[in-house]
Amino acid sequence: MATSETTGRNAGLLARERTIAGPSFNRWLVPTAALAIHLCIGMAYGFSVFWLPMTHLVPGADTTACASQGFLDQLTTTTCNWTVPSVNHVFETFIAMLGLAAAIWGGWLEHAGPRKAGFIAACCWGGGLILGGVGVAMHQLWLVYLGCGLLGGIGQGLGYITPVSTLIKWFPDRRGLATGFAIMGYGGGAMIGAPIAVKLMEVFRQGDVAGVATTLMVMGGLYFVVMSLGAFGFRVPPVGWKPLGWQPGDAASTKAPLITQGHVHLSRAWKTPQFWLIWGVLCMNVTAGIGVISMASPMLQDVFGGRLVGADTGAVLSDAQKAAIAAAAAGLVGLISLFNSVGRLFWASTSDFLGRKFTYCVFFILGIVLYCLLPTMGHQGMAALFVITVCVIISMYGGGFATVPAYLADIFGTQMVGAIHGRLLTAWSVAGVVGPVLIASIREAQLAADVPKNLVYDRTLYILAGLLLIGLVCNLLVKPVDARHHMSDEQLRHERSLQRETQASDASLASAARGSFGVVGVLAWLAVGVPFLIGVWIALQKAAALL
Repeated sequence: MATSETTGRNAGLLARERTIAGPSFNRWLVPTAALAIHLCIGMAYGFSVFWLPMTHLVPGADTTACASQGFLDQLTTTTCNWTVPSVNHVFETFIAMLGLAAAIWGGWLEHAGPRKAGFIAACCWGGGLILGGVGVAMHQLWLVYLGCGLLGGIGQGLGYITPVSTLIKWFPDRRGLATGFAIMGYGGGAMIGAPIAVKLMEVFRQGDVAGVATTLMVMGGLYFVVMSLGAFGFRVPPVGWKPLGWQPGDAASTKAPLITQGHVHLSRAWKTPQFWLIWGVLCMNVTAGIGVISMASPMLQDVFGGRLVGADTGAVLSDAQKAAIAAAAAGLVGLISLFNSVGRLFWASTSDFLGRKFTYCVFFILGIVLYCLLPTMGHQGMAALFVITVCVIISMYGGGFATVPAYLADIFGTQMVGAIHGRLLTAWSVAGVVGPVLIASIREAQLAADVPKNLVYDRTLYILAGLLLIGLVCNLLVKPVDARHHMSDEQLRHERSLQRETQASDASLASAARGSFGVVGVLAWLAVGVPFLIGVWIALQKAAALL
């Protein structure tokens, strides 16, 4: 039988055959490659730092003449400043493209392998930011949408799903832990990227105009390099490999009846009830979580107001007190970033022991209780408990993202889990667009009805709890996939041939991923770990304002 080295000898540099691990490879290097990519594309959550600076790029613009401009006019104007809503739609664009790109190219990714997909993701995300920076420099908003939104969104989608299938195959004994490591990076990317962007915009500032254009270009180049290094660091296990001494069914979670030993093809998986039930699970969890994330800062200020600084309700606040309230709200945003990231690793790892279905039951049942308690906490002035509750909610929001790839692998098998996960991420696209619009509309309707600001979020939170109830019902209805949907042995061999997988030698199977961690492993973990810990420290410093 061919060894992995023989298989990839004549293949191209990006070919999947070149990524099959040899006997000296250690599987704990794979999460570092995944983190390198996800920490870069995770800047998506920190893009809000650009919105206000992007609305002040034309000093001395005629505000009266520009006031009548609509969105289409702003796409091509060079004499008027853009508005916050017009630039904010860039976020919705690349989140929508994330899901669409993952759905469209998920099947191709399974055959192309993580190196090629990760490198293309680096080109799209890094190149998209550079093109967006050119659009800012030329003051052409349509070019910003094309670069950051469309091209960057494709990079987001490919980069997000690139590590999933590979990690699950390397860690059949701890699927949740493996995907939690990678997807934790997406939640933590903003903790690193946002402070860098803020600093760079000041460094490249010209007079009253922040250096948005140059910052986007520099960060695009930086992300391209880091993501490319991650892409070339990927290795896939040879067919038949498993951890030394491990057998299917050994892990606690794999003893559950939902864990299949078969494999379902993408073409059949998305037509099963289980796929659409899990789609609903993710969509409801994300919609509710985005609702809190999108309004966390104004909600804290509106609900508690002066009470955050010890002032009486309705008291006239000084400028210093207003600044302290704003700092407290910024501290909450920092905590949200931290819990969004760490919650992904914590809950996904926990699901290895609790099982995926039970973990989502915890998300939904606990979430319903906490969402319904938030209004009461606000009415009673319990700010500290309110903040803790929001942080727990956000940890489950992030945990839902990190747990769902392992859930899919349990239900549909590991052979095409990356492609199936890509198709499922359309739920994120829907939630990422519909969620903020729904929440903003409800808030505006409440304000128009003269509801006091400290009560304006009550109805919204109860509605979000209702969405979680729908998600709970979807989760409870998930059952094992009927065996008739599984690929036959012949179909499985054909699929593996498309992925150019070959059976490794017995010696290779016995030793692969048992290699020494060595200096390379230490350096790889330091390269992704140190920036992440710096981001955690910055988030904690911001959170200190809450105290």
